[in-house]
Amino acid sequence: MALPPPDSFSLESEYDFVIVGSGGGSMVAAIYAKLAGLKPVILEKRDKIGGSTGFSGGVWWVPNNHVLKRHGVEDSRELAERYMNATVDFVGKGTTPARRKAFLDEAPAMIQFLEEQGMEFEYPDGWSDYYDDRDGGQPRGRSLTAVPYDIRKLGPWQDLLSRYAGFDGIPFPSLPLIRMLMFKRTFYAKKIMARLAFAIAKNKVLGRRIVAHGGAIQGRMMEMTLKHGIPIFAGFAADDLIEENGRVVAVSGMYKGQRVTVRSRLGILMNVGGFARNQEMRQKYQRHPISNSWTNANPGDTGEMIEEMIRHGADTENLDMAVWVPTSLNPDGSLPAGTKAKDGANYPFMHVGEIAVPHYMWVDRTGKRFVNEANSYMELGEAMYQNDAVPAFAIFDDRAMKNYAYGTLMPGMKPIKEWLESGFLVKADTIEELAAKTGIDPAGLAAQVERYNRFAETGVDEEFHKGERQYDRFRGDPTHKPNPCVGSIAKAPFYATRIFPGDVGTFGGVVTDERARVLRADGSTIEGLYATGNSTSSVMGRSYPGPGASISPAFAFGYIASKDAVGKAHNSAA
Repeated sequence: MALPPPDSFSLESEYDFVIVGSGGGSMVAAIYAKLAGLKPVILEKRDKIGGSTGFSGGVWWVPNNHVLKRHGVEDSRELAERYMNATVDFVGKGTTPARRKAFLDEAPAMIQFLEEQGMEFEYPDGWSDYYDDRDGGQPRGRSLTAVPYDIRKLGPWQDLLSRYAGFDGIPFPSLPLIRMLMFKRTFYAKKIMARLAFAIAKNKVLGRRIVAHGGAIQGRMMEMTLKHGIPIFAGFAADDLIEENGRVVAVSGMYKGQRVTVRSRLGILMNVGGFARNQEMRQKYQRHPISNSWTNANPGDTGEMIEEMIRHGADTENLDMAVWVPTSLNPDGSLPAGTKAKDGANYPFMHVGEIAVPHYMWVDRTGKRFVNEANSYMELGEAMYQNDAVPAFAIFDDRAMKNYAYGTLMPGMKPIKEWLESGFLVKADTIEELAAKTGIDPAGLAAQVERYNRFAETGVDEEFHKGERQYDRFRGDPTHKPNPCVGSIAKAPFYATRIFPGDVGTFGGVVTDERARVLRADGSTIEGLYATGNSTSSVMGRSYPGPGASISPAFAFGYIASKDAVGKAHNSAA
């Protein structure tokens, strides 16, 4: 079935259900509404469609879903609830028992619904819950990814898909890529690399445009949405919500150079992302130091519609949070060489794959460790702020440099000349010299290295227990004994970089209830207004239980909002 061209849709003045933003939660909501007989529309401010989901690593974290069980994973509603209780320890307005119940009940149903509509899932077996050692934790993991997708199926829409440029040309999802980073250490990683090289070459010869990660999710979601005849309009820059008699009834914005207002009969769903790209909002709401230049978030993550919802009385929570992903910067805070993509945009390094390797640790300016370096990326950012460790310092030796990746530097490659010249990568022949060059307390660092090296001998990290969880070990070096994540820092030369709390998007926003309705500070609903995604205070609170813990609630509560709107339509028709 050929998809309708983008110019085949005409923007009307009124729809049953108006959805602002085009992330995954928007499309599942639109499809559900359409199948229930409603007339939905999606309005996207950027010239690309797919929102933050398209820009993401492309993972859903959904406990107790049917795809897991298809792969023999033992999970249940009870185990999932126990795990959430053990990890989501923030008690707030976004983490109420009713919202947790709504997520645990509806997210698996949403996954079933998507598969019935054509989504193709893969199970990344072994990508464990981030706290698999806690009650209800699953070492094999509860996450799903989308099967890589040929965006040629989108026809005239293919170049409108929102994607992260750093993933261009890579047809494999995240888990095998993380494992591939051990290609100097394991035959299994070498096999992945060979498979990847073959796939890239084959796709080039055949003219395929295979995408993985968030592009695979949103490419297929866009295809499903368009096949249902649901109109999507790019370039609609919403900036105003219109309220009549206490109810939000319309959204207004600039479209094709004109002010346009679109009314909604049943409600407006805001899936507008966070404010990671808005320096003023970051300085106003978040902990310092912070900068919008450290983020890898969707370029549309500018927050104006969060402030518009606040103007209409929306309560907020956790605006100081982000999905922290550590990055490293030059001494002056600028981005190092290698962070500029082919499209000319800057993409700070995201240190996820290498933080669990041996011969590597983090310290603060006193030279002391303050965290298990192999923790969830979200927790690492929190630890940096909680311990006044911005910047922190990654300390590693020659073996780590030669055997494992760092930024764009693949294992075995010589340090990039510009890194050494700019001071981004500090190199020294002794630990004392390394401390002097970086401004770390020399005595503190020497004492910490001595302690850490003792832990490496026994394989037991007595300070932070690195390497004890499955989540730690799967990114470590399986050939390194006795602990795949802890190795001595003893072979010169020694290296250091400055680590900052980068992110892939903010993680706080307006407060919503279990039906995705936006709430005021007194707990009352703003009639006609729903919200989901990074513009809301997450049901995960200030935690990140597993890979995809921001995308899955965005989808789930978009699905829930649509069900609520459909229910209103049916009730009014009765």
